[in-house]
Amino acid sequence: MKKCVCLIGKPNVGKSTIFNKLIKEKRSIIMDEPGITRDRIYGTVTYKEKSFSLIDTGGLTTLNNDFDAEIKMQAELAIDASDLILFVVDGKNGLDSTDYFIRDLLIKSHKEVIVLVNKIDNTKRQENIYEFYELGFSTIISVSGEHNLGFEELLEAITKDIPANSNIVSSIPKFCIIGRPNVGKSSLVNALLNEQRSIVSDIAGTTRDSLDTKFTYNNEEYIVVDTAGIKKRGRIYENVEKYSYLRSLKAIDESDVCVVVISAQEGIIEQDKHILGQALEAGKGVVLVVNKWDTITNPDTAIKEWKVKLENEFQFASFLKIVFLSAKTKKRIHTLMPEIINAYQNNHKEISTSLLNSVITDAVSFNAPPSFKGKRLKIFFVTQTGICPPKFTFQVNNKQLIHFSYERYLENKLRENFDLTGTPIILQFKTKNER
Repeated sequence: MKKCVCLIGKPNVGKSTIFNKLIKEKRSIIMDEPGITRDRIYGTVTYKEKSFSLIDTGGLTTLNNDFDAEIKMQAELAIDASDLILFVVDGKNGLDSTDYFIRDLLIKSHKEVIVLVNKIDNTKRQENIYEFYELGFSTIISVSGEHNLGFEELLEAITKDIPANSNIVSSIPKFCIIGRPNVGKSSLVNALLNEQRSIVSDIAGTTRDSLDTKFTYNNEEYIVVDTAGIKKRGRIYENVEKYSYLRSLKAIDESDVCVVVISAQEGIIEQDKHILGQALEAGKGVVLVVNKWDTITNPDTAIKEWKVKLENEFQFASFLKIVFLSAKTKKRIHTLMPEIINAYQNNHKEISTSLLNSVITDAVSFNAPPSFKGKRLKIFFVTQTGICPPKFTFQVNNKQLIHFSYERYLENKLRENFDLTGTPIILQFKTKNER
């Protein structure tokens, strides 16, 4: 298991900026408005052939409204799951009562804590951190998320007890079965494995843990993970449910592909969208499964209606493949593994630079970018700069000129020309000569 580290602190101390610097991606939302980061966000950090998991959390406050209570529960889950806590404080404005409230919470956890004094940008960085020893923690490191200062010292402290080569990932494809309680996840795992391995019951919440199983399909090895049902956060009561929820989120982070299961009996609800959004936010390959198809009386007509319904409800994920099956009767179960493999391959897909530039040049020729205040976006070059999910970096004259509608147009052109079904993709724009 990877070492797990989480960022904790009050709103607007720079946790999300630090998170993005460490994972080297812009995944957390950064705004000056306190409380903008609501959910925990997972990422993996690699440093000198060592790696660890990193969790970003929403800002903790001493308020008692529903929103802040929800963020507190999320933060407590992150603390429980972590081996090390990075307690982020504001180096410019100093300590306040909320910092001491968080300090008390961390002391009760009995976890190792590093106090991260952010927004220390000047040359007298060390002189400005002494007041933070009042918190009672022995390790204090000053950083500047905005100016990229102090991160090497921080990474050395985090990874000092992590063995080398911990960043080597298993070559066996791993996929998890996720969804609301009682949509048939365990039955689906059993149908894939052709054995009664997981406990199957009509009672929601039968599966409390995430369970890994290795199996062979077409002479290739795979790992499937059965997870507990992901309830709405407001309905997570017991500690065991909190841990089950946490392990489900961790299963998403550690898998290559997420199989999101929906019940044909119950239809689509908002929680299904939330679960799918978590898998896409994590950058995973995704397959959408409509289970319990045996309960549908007129399947030929229903499948057309369901496709229209899914297109309307999941407009943000029109690139996903949908599988209609019954785990109970195993009808159409054979259609699932090919889609999982396809999503895995596309999530790892690499496209040559020459092909990319040819497609984008044709796209721009056919539909030039709109002008803005007399200026027009120019795309000089595009290259693929990452996988899992595929990431494409565009060198442009001015990245401020890219409009979201034109970005969507470019994404659609990439998807039209290359098979990228089953995976999100990232488009990044850089002004020419920008580092």
